[in-house]
Amino acid sequence: MDWLGDAWHDITTPQPVPSSTAVLLTAAGVLLVLVVPTAWHVARHGLTIVHEAAHAGVAVLVSRRLSGIRVHSDTSGLTVSVGKPRGPGMVATAAAGYLGPAVLGVGAAWLLSRGYAVALLWILLVVLVLVLVQIRNWYGLWSVLVTGALLVGITVWGSATVQGVAAYVMTWFLLLGAPRAVLEMQSERRRARRRGASDTSDAGLLARLTHLPGGVWVVILLLVCLACLALGATWLIGLQL
Repeated sequence: MDWLGDAWHDITTPQPVPSSTAVLLTAAGVLLVLVVPTAWHVARHGLTIVHEAAHAGVAVLVSRRLSGIRVHSDTSGLTVSVGKPRGPGMVATAAAGYLGPAVLGVGAAWLLSRGYAVALLWILLVVLVLVLVQIRNWYGLWSVLVTGALLVGITVWGSATVQGVAAYVMTWFLLLGAPRAVLEMQSERRRARRRGASDTSDAGLLARLTHLPGGVWVVILLLVCLACLALGATWLIGLQL
C-alpha cells in the first residue's frame, strides 16, 4: 500500500520542467536515431507497437471485434479485427495506424508541458499491457516484453532525471517518428509499384475503402502528422522560451 501511495503521489505531482536547452538536446538525440539506419530499425519497433495499438484501439471504439496483433522482425505489423468490411468504422480503423503515434505524441507533449513526466510513463505502460494481451506471435511478444521491461525499469526505479529525459525522448520520438514512418510507407509503395506488386499499405487499403487515391491519403496522413509535430513542439519548447 505504501508503494502504491508513493506511485500515485508521483503520478499526480508535477515535476520540474527542464530547461529549453535540455529539451532541444533530447530532440537532437531523437533526430540522430531517425537518420541512422541501424538505430532507426531498432527504435522503429516501438513506433510499430504504437501504430498497431492505434489500429486496435480505434477498432474497439467503432465496435469491431479485435482478433489480435502481430509485430514482425522487419518492423512491420498487423492488427486483425472483425466487422463490416467497409464504411466509416473501417476507414477510421485503417487511418488510425499512422496517426496514432502523432496523436499520442501531442498528448504526451501536453502532459510534459505541465510537468507530468511520471504520469506519461505510466500511461505508456498501460498501453503496452493492453497490447501485450492481444499479441499473437512470438516475435511480437518478445518486442513488447523487452519494451515493457525497459519502461518498467525507468518508471519504477529510475531517478527523477532519468524519468524526465526518457519521457521527453519518447515524446519526441513519437512526434518526429510519425511523419518519418509515413514517408517510409510512401517509399515502400513506390518500390511495390515498380515491382508490379499490389499496394498492401494502409494508404492502399484506404484507397480501396474510399474514392481517394492512395497518394492523396499519404498526403493527408503526412499533413496531420506534421501538424501534430508543430503543436507538440510548441508545447515542449514554446512555453519555456
